[in-house]
Amino acid sequence: MMAEPTATTDIWVSGTEAPEVSEWMVAGTDEGAQEMERDETVERSVEQRGSRVVDDWVVDDTVDDDERMIVNMGPQHPSTHGVLRLNIELEGEIVRRVKPIIGYLHTGMEKTAETLTFLQGGTNVTRMDYLAPLHNELCYSLATEKLLGVEIPPRAQAIRILMTELNRVSSHLVATATNGMDIGALSMMMYGFRERELILAFFEKTTGLRMNHNYIRPGGVAADLPDGWEEDVAEILERIPLAMRDYEDLLKENPIWLGRTRGVGIITVDECLAYGVTGPTLRAAGVPWDLRKSQPYSGIEAYEFDVVTGSRGDVYDRYRVRIGEMHQSLRIIEQVVDTMPRGDYKTADRKVSPPPRQRIDESMEALIHHFKIYTEGFKVPAGETYVAIEAPRGELGCYLVSDGSGAPLRMHTRAPSFSNLQALPIMMADSLVADTVACIASLDPVMGDVDR
Repeated sequence: MMAEPTATTDIWVSGTEAPEVSEWMVAGTDEGAQEMERDETVERSVEQRGSRVVDDWVVDDTVDDDERMIVNMGPQHPSTHGVLRLNIELEGEIVRRVKPIIGYLHTGMEKTAETLTFLQGGTNVTRMDYLAPLHNELCYSLATEKLLGVEIPPRAQAIRILMTELNRVSSHLVATATNGMDIGALSMMMYGFRERELILAFFEKTTGLRMNHNYIRPGGVAADLPDGWEEDVAEILERIPLAMRDYEDLLKENPIWLGRTRGVGIITVDECLAYGVTGPTLRAAGVPWDLRKSQPYSGIEAYEFDVVTGSRGDVYDRYRVRIGEMHQSLRIIEQVVDTMPRGDYKTADRKVSPPPRQRIDESMEALIHHFKIYTEGFKVPAGETYVAIEAPRGELGCYLVSDGSGAPLRMHTRAPSFSNLQALPIMMADSLVADTVACIASLDPVMGDVDR
C-alpha cells in the first residue's frame, strides 16, 4: 500500500535547527551518443524511493528490451514549454531512462554579445531568462563594472535590490502558477498571474516595459524610480501576502496536491552537487546555499532575510521553498523602501555614464558625449572576470573577457536552468510516467536560459 501523505511540512529557514537530510543512494545513468541505449537500469528499493513507491513498481532488470518502449515527450508538448524534448524509456507505466534533448530554441546570445558594445549588452542578456530579466541585467552589469573598477552609488544599489527582489517574486509566482496548472490545479494558474500583474505594472511604470527591460546597466540604472513608487510598492507588499495565504489554503493540505507532489521527483544533496544543481531545487534538498548570503552583492548584506530550505528534495518541498522565498523577498523589499538612500542613480564617472538629459540642450560637449557613449560605447580595460548572483532558478554567472575595446571579446553565461535540467534523469528514474510533468514543472526551467 502507498503511504498516506501527511499535511506536515519540513520547510525551515536559516537560523533554526535543520532537520536531518536523508541519504538516498542512487546509481547514475549512462547516456548514449544519439538515442538511449540501455546499459544498466537505475534501481531504487522501496526504502530508497520513499512513500510514492510501492513494491509492484520495482521490476526485475532481466526484462527483455522488446518489452520496453521509447516515447518522445515534446518538443511540442505544452508542459515541455514547446522547445524541450524528453526521450523516455518506459517499462509499462514506469520510467526507466530519460534523455533531455535541448537546442530547439538556440538564439546564439553569447556569440551575439561579441558584436554589441558593453552598454548595448543589456538588451541582449535580458532576453535569456525572460522571467527574470533584471537578474540577467544585474549579473552582466556587475561583471562589466568589475572590469571597469567603478563605484556604484548607494541609491543605485538599493534600486537594483528592489527591482531584482520584485522580479524574484514575479518569477516564483509564475513557477507556482504553472506548477499548479501542470498538475491540475487550474485556479493556481489564475491566482499566480493575477498577483504577478501588480509587479509587472510597476515594472512598466519604472522601466517602460513589462519584460526585457534593459533597466539595470553598467554604472547604475537607466532612470530613477518614478514619482509615487512608494505607494505602488506598498500596494504590492499589502496584496501579495494576502494572496499567498489563498495559495496555502488551496494547496498546502490539499490531498490531491500532496499525493501528486510528496515523494515525487526526489533528488538528494549529493546528486545536486554532482550535477551542479542550485537554487530552490538544491535548497529543497536541505542545503542552505544562497549567494545573497554566501557571496553578497549590491549591498544586499545590509538587509535581513532567511534562507528557506527543505529536507526531502521532492516536488512538494520545491513548491514550499519558493513560497517561503517569496515571503523573504517581500521582507527585503520592505526594508529597501524604508531605507532608500538619496543621491544619484548612476555613477558619476563620465567615461561610463552618459550626461544628464537636461545637459544635452545646454552644452554641445554634452551632446557629443551622449552621442559617442550610445554609438561607440565605452572601452573596458583588458582582462577577464566571473560574477555570480542568486537568480530565481539558482546561480546565474557571467564570464566576461575584454581585450580593451568597447565590446566583449567573449561572454559566457552560467545558466541555472541549463544545469538544473541535467537532474531530470535522476529525478524521474523508476517513477510513474504520470509524474513526468510534475518533475519538469518543479524545476521551473526557462528554455531561453538553456538554449542561449
